Amino acid sequence: MAERWTSGHSSSILCLNVSKDSLVASGAEGGELTIWTEEGNRIEQTWLQKADDVTCVVFSPTCPKRLYTSHGETVSVLDIRCLKDPVESFHVNEEEINYLSVNETDSLLAAADDSGAIKIIDLENKKLSRCLSRHANICTSAVFRPRRPQCLVSCGLDMKVMLWNLKKTRPLWIKSLQEEEAEDQSAGQLFNPPLIHSLSVSACGNIFGCGTEDGKIRIFRVIGTKFEQETAFKGHSLGVSQVCFLPDIEAYWLVTGGNDGKVLLWNVSNDLGKQKFPVKTIHRQKIRMHNSTKKVDKMNAEFTNESVPISPKLTIEHGEKVNWISYVEIKGSKRILVADQTSSITVYPIAEP
Repeated sequence: MAERWTSGHSSSILCLNVSKDSLVASGAEGGELTIWTEEGNRIEQTWLQKADDVTCVVFSPTCPKRLYTSHGETVSVLDIRCLKDPVESFHVNEEEINYLSVNETDSLLAAADDSGAIKIIDLENKKLSRCLSRHANICTSAVFRPRRPQCLVSCGLDMKVMLWNLKKTRPLWIKSLQEEEAEDQSAGQLFNPPLIHSLSVSACGNIFGCGTEDGKIRIFRVIGTKFEQETAFKGHSLGVSQVCFLPDIEAYWLVTGGNDGKVLLWNVSNDLGKQKFPVKTIHRQKIRMHNSTKKVDKMNAEFTNESVPISPKLTIEHGEKVNWISYVEIKGSKRILVADQTSSITVYPIAEP
């Protein structure tokens, strides 16, 4: 049975994160920031300066009392025991920040913003380290890979996924989801473009998943300095706003949330390493796009009889558009935390995978 954590916010909750101590941070519209116990009791609350929406919250992996928050173009570092005054603030992004990620050594922070840039902050020296600016549209996620503190994966509304090593300023590998989709020949545009809203990396660091506007979930495997798509499946009737791998290093359980108000639990372990893709026949043709003629690949796919569509192991009719999904273990029981358009957090128990 679902629980609801209330009395922590007065407006829509936009982001969640859980510390190693199982404390929960939630950020909302209007600069609201709240810290909860794992049982859902509010222990601290504050309003960040300028009342900009709190778009992302991330606990330090090495110091659970340290919390990184993004609001507007600012990253604030807070001590959750005294939220009123930030310990440190960074103003290196030029546009609103959408996502924060901290590497496992707590030495680097990535801040992805509306300009498409990813600003890398050196937390030890408290300065901007470098700017990664290859996304042509809003960068929605930039996530450090576990066990590889210099490596990250990013995605954005330019429909591109990029693999980075911070020793270089250019991405190691770029994948355009737009190139894989069939074109609407009459309009010369994608009928439902795969804008990428969210990204999650598994505990092993080699598998990651993306959620897109067309309702699909795509799973990739990193191989050396590039990555390949392992599988893709339709998960939601509307855009996939959130994807979240559970912290299991041996299995690949993925939770997704969508604009259709559904929360789904998937086991993608069986699909990894198995070739279940359709045989694709590629027809090259010219179509007119944005007043210029370009060659595109239209892929018509037919699944073989051996292909079996993946199905969710658990379907939750949440009923509200999902803003954020996180995971917490409470006294040995696994829980999914869901933030939506309301001012409360919904907690769903999930059976032992």
